[in-house]
Amino acid sequence: MARTRVPGEKEYLGRGVAFCPHCDGPFYQGKKVAVIGGGNSGVEAAIDLAGIVKEVVLFEFMDQLKADQVLVNKLKSFANTSIITSAKTKQVHGNGQKVTSLEYEDRKTGQTHKLELDGIFVQIGLLPNSGFLKGQIELTKFGEIVIDNKGRTSIPGIYAAGDVTTTPYKQIIIAMGEGAKAALAAFEDRMYL
Repeated sequence: MARTRVPGEKEYLGRGVAFCPHCDGPFYQGKKVAVIGGGNSGVEAAIDLAGIVKEVVLFEFMDQLKADQVLVNKLKSFANTSIITSAKTKQVHGNGQKVTSLEYEDRKTGQTHKLELDGIFVQIGLLPNSGFLKGQIELTKFGEIVIDNKGRTSIPGIYAAGDVTTTPYKQIIIAMGEGAKAALAAFEDRMYL
């Protein structure tokens, strides 16, 4: 998976910058956090975090959210959430120990703003690192490797697992289980086919 990092993100990874609201959300109970990304994954993360944290601010680069309307409506139903669109994330600031704020540019006005907060959840929809397979095995329009329920691809004898595939819920523990399942399917196919 590949994407561009903003200044300060790498320095505060695990100290206020996170990628998994389910894994790290409970550490921010009663605190103010930002979610970067207005697609389905970002809005779902903000909805999940709204039940844990004091306040969630969702940032979207485009002029409007890209998430399904039903998710947007659900997010807007929470009193502790807000949405900032046309926002270009500029820098993650901290005190050397943890995140303290997020700097962003209003793309419509060009003005720079700084939002004081305790955590940032990056949910911008990473691109699968599958370009080398284009034209060789079946990929979705997003570049995910299409697999069946046992990790088989469109070419017999080639298996795939993890975030690069069509498996929902891009989480480390799920990728590990999917890898084990694909390995067992490969063994089974070799033994019985």
